[in-house]
Amino acid sequence: MQVDVAVIGAGPAGLAAASRAREVGVKKVVVIERSEEPGGLLHQCIHTGFGLQYFKEDLTGPEYAHRFLKKAEELGVEIILETMVLEISKDLTLKAVNAKRGLFHIQAKAVVLAMGCRERTRGPLLIPGTRPSGILTSGTAQRFVNVEGFIPGESFFILGSGDVGMIMARRLTLEGAKVVGVAEILPYIGGLIRNEVQCLRDFNIPVYLRHTVLEIHGRDRVEGVTIGEVDEKGEPIPGAEKHLQCDTLLLSVGLIPENELSLGVGVELDKRTGGAVVDEFRGTSVKGIFAGGNVLHVHDLVDNVSIESEVAGESAALYAMGKLDMGKEAARLIPGRNIRYVVPQIVRGRGDAVIYARVTRPIESATFYIGDFYKKRFNIIRPSTMVAVKLERKEISKLKGEVEVWVEGSYV
Repeated sequence: MQVDVAVIGAGPAGLAAASRAREVGVKKVVVIERSEEPGGLLHQCIHTGFGLQYFKEDLTGPEYAHRFLKKAEELGVEIILETMVLEISKDLTLKAVNAKRGLFHIQAKAVVLAMGCRERTRGPLLIPGTRPSGILTSGTAQRFVNVEGFIPGESFFILGSGDVGMIMARRLTLEGAKVVGVAEILPYIGGLIRNEVQCLRDFNIPVYLRHTVLEIHGRDRVEGVTIGEVDEKGEPIPGAEKHLQCDTLLLSVGLIPENELSLGVGVELDKRTGGAVVDEFRGTSVKGIFAGGNVLHVHDLVDNVSIESEVAGESAALYAMGKLDMGKEAARLIPGRNIRYVVPQIVRGRGDAVIYARVTRPIESATFYIGDFYKKRFNIIRPSTMVAVKLERKEISKLKGEVEVWVEGSYV
């Protein structure tokens, strides 16, 4: 099977990239998706808040997905479901497998990585205690409740204040379950402020900042958790423990980009983001391979996933048609003071570019710097919300070598 652009993943990133590739003018665009339906996890996100930037409307997750799916179908994008991509080779051949075709190959002129991300589970957290049933990621609980119609417990404690965790605190409360509290190891909420207000404060759900779960209790089923306050280094403070009864523990402790395929083909990854090192075209270190969405870095809004992935899709289409003049690397953006990561990490100066960055902690009266030539002021910048600044080509042309990106201001 020969195609112009192959997109791996049919979530919001993949659908946006594929649609944009077709709009640019390539004829054959195929999307390969391992699940039985396109749209990624949006089908289980039945709350509103999607599309406010992209469509200027307040949509649910399924509504948002449907719009992009309809667009892709109208543009003639082929979507192959229930198919696993096993490997990508340097010549852009994809080895894939499904129940109907068995093992088969797709030869592409360009590839877009749009595999999304996965939730961090209990294992890496090293939480002491037994291994009873009733320990779930917040995304798994969301699927149980919103798709399967099953409430996986009666009383819940949530570790971590990610957006899905906060949204599930509200959802479970509305379904009649008891949410006994949310613990966050940081001194501030990790997700969006709107979710903190609408999902926690409005429902009077207790929040324990600078706290974590020290032990899980129960043999066959979770019976409770011991939480404790931590110091600035994240170490438990002796004598600050508290026992809470619950039968279910939800984990909302971060997302990890799915980059096993990327590693297999030799794509350079950024240790800070867990995703590929890319330029402003979203091109990776392997020629012809582009990346966008949560496989690149975890976004706070799906609208930004779509917008960024359209850049990757357009670049892939132009590359496939031999019309993308990427040029040489002009500069590398290096995270400096108060910056956790920057995307893109490389700029080539061939056009305008949006620079995304995420800070390490909330900062008021903030000034955002790129090198010694660009600065922008913000009232407040939070880790949960990406900073996005647009640089014109003439500004990017000033960047040479290693350029530091940093933020100055007052810590909240």
